[in-house]
Amino acid sequence: MSGHGHGHGGGHSHGCCEHEHEPAERGLEYGLYRRIDLEKLQCLNESRDGDGKLVFKPWDQRTDREKFVESDADEELLFNIPFTGSVKLKGIIISGEDDESHPAEMRLFKNIPHMSFDDTSREPDQAFRLNRDPLADLEYPTKIARFSNVQHLSIHVSRNFGAESTRVYYIGLRGEYTEAHRHEVTICNYEAAANPADHKVETITPQTHFIS
Repeated sequence: MSGHGHGHGGGHSHGCCEHEHEPAERGLEYGLYRRIDLEKLQCLNESRDGDGKLVFKPWDQRTDREKFVESDADEELLFNIPFTGSVKLKGIIISGEDDESHPAEMRLFKNIPHMSFDDTSREPDQAFRLNRDPLADLEYPTKIARFSNVQHLSIHVSRNFGAESTRVYYIGLRGEYTEAHRHEVTICNYEAAANPADHKVETITPQTHFIS
């Protein structure tokens, strides 16, 4: 335990320094939670239905202890996170209690919607051994080339530090976001508006060709 305490202390002080230098900017970088399709987000093995969605929250609420998710049958949790567009994922923060219920390992899988625990036996796109991080200071950098076109992210918390259940307070996602299929949506809207009046389409079409 003494070795672990030392490792956490070193990482924690480093995180504090970064946080003090650029708090506002860093908070903006962790805005990808707004790009999650929360209606479709799943958390498998959560003890209370819907709690998994609560840990994806604004940067300034990352140390809030009111909202959290706890595992149910064992220590594992599996988050299936669909985005509303395409994401280039650059880093992740995962924060829990400063005890044995804190996640100890995190495995990432991209673009496998509706993952189950059976699917986690495959090789992850990236895996991390975690330090206890109750203040949400430690970022785990992803291999950006591997996570440059992510529509769906699965986070498998495979174990904790020895408790029967795992508790997570905050998961922060840093990266860039691109709107999905904006052009296709525009076409669909145009057709939906135009179909009820066919004669209007005929008059619009020549004008469109003329303009282009």
